Amino acid sequence: MNIQKILGLISLFTLVPLALQSQPTVYIALGSGNGVAVVDSKTDTVLKTYSGVENPHGLVITPDGEYLIAGSLSEDVEETAKKNKLNSKLFLIHPIHNHVMQTIAVEGFSHHQAITPDGRYVLSTHPTRNHVSIVDVEDSRQIKLIKTGDGPNYIVVTKDGKYAYVSNSSSGNVQEIRISDWMITRTIASGPSPEHIILSKNDQTLYVSNARKGDLSIINLNKPNERKVFKIGKNLHGLDISDDGQRLFISSKKEDKLFSFDLKTTKKTQLSLSPSPYHLNTITGTGKVYISSSKQPLIWVVDQKTLKLINTFTLPAGEGHQMVIAPQD
Repeated sequence: MNIQKILGLISLFTLVPLALQSQPTVYIALGSGNGVAVVDSKTDTVLKTYSGVENPHGLVITPDGEYLIAGSLSEDVEETAKKNKLNSKLFLIHPIHNHVMQTIAVEGFSHHQAITPDGRYVLSTHPTRNHVSIVDVEDSRQIKLIKTGDGPNYIVVTKDGKYAYVSNSSSGNVQEIRISDWMITRTIASGPSPEHIILSKNDQTLYVSNARKGDLSIINLNKPNERKVFKIGKNLHGLDISDDGQRLFISSKKEDKLFSFDLKTTKKTQLSLSPSPYHLNTITGTGKVYISSSKQPLIWVVDQKTLKLINTFTLPAGEGHQMVIAPQD
C-alpha cells in the first residue's frame, strides 16, 4: 500500500466519532456469584470477573474510572457477636490491578449505592438499619450515618453534587439530603413502597418506581406536591431513563415484562422477558438497555428505541444487580 493510501486511511479514521470507535465497559455486581463482571458493551461479552467480593449488590465507580466500590448484602457474624456495629464491608476494586485492593467497614449490609461527582464520597443505603452511610473514599472510612425513614432502598446524586435523594420503601417517601452538611432538607411523598429512583437529565424531575403497587410516580422537585402517578405493572423493580431522556424503562418481575414509558405521550409499550426481569441500565451511547434476571445469570440486551431484544449473554455466576458504566475519555 502506498503512502497516500495510508495517509488517507488515517485521515478517515480520525474523522470517525469516538462513540463509533469504542463503546463503554460495563461492570455488573453478581450478588450470590461473589464477584463483579466486566462486560464489553460493543460485543456484549464478559471479559473477566473480579472475585473476592462477598455478595455484592450495590456498585459505583469513581469518575476517573480508577476504582470500583461494591457494597455487600452480607454481614460479619463474628463482628455482630462482638457488638461491633461496623459489621459489613465495601470492597474497593482496582480494575487495572484486577483485584480487591481494600475493604472499608460500614454499619449494616448495603443495598444500593451512589457516588458524588467528585468521587470523594460513597453513599450506601442500609435498609435493616434505616440509615444511609457516608464513606470518605480518600480516608477509606465511614464518616457519617444519616437517619432516614424506614427501609432506605435506592439513592441518586444530582450532577452538581449538591443533593442526594433516597427512597424509603417502608415509609412511602423520598428524602432529600443536602451534601454540604449531610442534612435531610425535605421529605417528599412518593406513593407506597418506593424502590428504584432516577433523575431526569436536567435533575429537575424524580422518577420513582412504587414496586408493590406497580405505579410510577413523577415528581417535579420544584413542585413536589403535584406528583403524577401512572399504572405500569406488577412487582416493579429496575428503572432507568433513555439516552435522549424521552423514555423510561421499567421491569416487572411478576409479569416477566420490560416496559417502555414515553414521558411525552404517557403511553407504554412492553416486551416479554422470562424469567423475572430485574435490574436494568441504559448503556449510554450505545442505544442499548441491559436487563438482568433475578433467577438466572443472564443479561438481555434490548434496543432503546424499538424495544426489540437484540442479544443475550450469560454472566459467570449469580445474578446481575446494580450496574455501572466506565467513564470514557
